[in-house]
Amino acid sequence: MTDSDDWRAINRASWNRRTPLHLASRFYDLDAWKRGACSLKPIELEEVGDVRGCRLLHLQCHFGQDTLSWARRGASVVGLDFSDAAITAARDLATEVGLSSARFVQSDVLEASRAVGETFDIVFTSYGVLCWLPDLDPWAREIAACLRPGGRFHLVEFHPLAYIFDDALEKVTYPWDSKDTPIRTEETRTYADPDTPVQLVDVSWNHGIGTVVSALLRAGLVLDSLREHDWMAYPIYPSSREIAPGRYQVDKLPGAPLTYSLQAHRPA
Repeated sequence: MTDSDDWRAINRASWNRRTPLHLASRFYDLDAWKRGACSLKPIELEEVGDVRGCRLLHLQCHFGQDTLSWARRGASVVGLDFSDAAITAARDLATEVGLSSARFVQSDVLEASRAVGETFDIVFTSYGVLCWLPDLDPWAREIAACLRPGGRFHLVEFHPLAYIFDDALEKVTYPWDSKDTPIRTEETRTYADPDTPVQLVDVSWNHGIGTVVSALLRAGLVLDSLREHDWMAYPIYPSSREIAPGRYQVDKLPGAPLTYSLQAHRPA
């Protein structure tokens, strides 16, 4: 699997299949969100901070729930995703809840700066986004190009350690940094709705934290903070238990880092 069109087309088809299941799932709980619940987790709110009056770009935004949560907190938002089904749903959702000023753009994240055509105070992305990219240097350059001078980049992502195990978290199956070797997987369920059968084929890559940071530094960004956390925001692994609101540890991985958060900025 080396041809770029192949992995893009496979993954786009996979996310188009996931989208209707996710919209109806308890995991995303759109009914509660439409009534005013915030889908953003405490770690994102803490690290990004006050967004009132800010221009915010949400990369790989899926169907826009978090994007619109930032809009509810006062940001002027643009969401970008490569799935046409997800972007259609995001636009419909924005109209339904009266946030029609939010803009959603269908584009590959590696063409984000051209697709959005403007720069932002904040670029944000979170949870399961980097594994869909074979090379992080083009990704980092796009982030830099989308930031105004002095603008901030925020990433919250699953820790590379969480990606090396099989589904049962019992056997090391994948490399923590797969570099040029794609990981092709076939699944019969999606994380947001494990009870509904669906045929999914994905092509992904694992990236170590050093790979992520180095790509951002090569793109000219300045690293402000990097934190590793022994919890994750979702109970998506076996033996997950909630230790605090919105924070889950995994009994099979006691004390292991499960999430990391990163802040960087474009020099003024």
